[in-house]
Amino acid sequence: MSNLTDISYVKNILSKHGFTFSKALGQNFLINPSVCPKMAQMCGAGQNVGVIEIGPGAGVLTNELAEVSYKVVAIELDKRLLPVLDETLSHHDNIKIINGDAMKLDLKALIKEEFGEGHVVICANLPYYITSPVIMRILEEKLPIDSLTVMVQKEAAERICAAPGTRQSGAVSAAVRYYSEPEMLFKVSAGSFLPAPKVDSEVIKLRILDKPPVEAADEKLFFKVVKAAFLQRRKTLANSLSAGLSMPKAQINSLLESAGIKSNARAEEMTMQNFADISNALSRL
Repeated sequence: MSNLTDISYVKNILSKHGFTFSKALGQNFLINPSVCPKMAQMCGAGQNVGVIEIGPGAGVLTNELAEVSYKVVAIELDKRLLPVLDETLSHHDNIKIINGDAMKLDLKALIKEEFGEGHVVICANLPYYITSPVIMRILEEKLPIDSLTVMVQKEAAERICAAPGTRQSGAVSAAVRYYSEPEMLFKVSAGSFLPAPKVDSEVIKLRILDKPPVEAADEKLFFKVVKAAFLQRRKTLANSLSAGLSMPKAQINSLLESAGIKSNARAEEMTMQNFADISNALSRL
């Protein structure tokens, strides 16, 4: 079995295949020997639970996932890594590597083809530049998965997992809580990666909800309200909604009053129910 947490080994095998890190793809490979086993154990993978991994890199996390799950399907965008993965994961017979873009692949069809009706979780060490797009795509498509466990930049993790009504909450955190129950699992230092990024990371887990925590008559309108509310954070909720929804402020104030919300309130003070009340009031117009 290859030692994928040995820096010299990883550098040698990457060099052997002529691989160089791409800044454009945000490539930082995990080398801390304690992180991947912990992540694999906490993501929910098991002998009856399959895993989709996004961005396997050199296969460090993939290796650990294959130890606990009956099947791992890893999606890698960079075709230069395919021969690397063939070598580093050759001792496993329960891993399938797919060369493709997780933002473009039909993930729902992929899950059905590879796992049927079985339980599936998604696990990933995401490049910082694509964190929110990947998470939101997975959530919005309502994939048949139990949970999504990802390693992201620490600040991004805090925003994604922020509770409603707190200063760190934003449109992404509200959207995440509409579809899932987020939890911050553990921190990962910058030195755990090759090459080392300038910031620390955090592993978070989003447990997919059977149904949203609030009732929105029009789901698209709910998210439109959330996005508009946080569009201009320094302004009052009334001003932000007026600008974001292209509606007269007087009409917005009337809507807020009907929802029992003060006109001088700010978006970061809103609960999920507040946003649902506003969007439901709008849908009745």
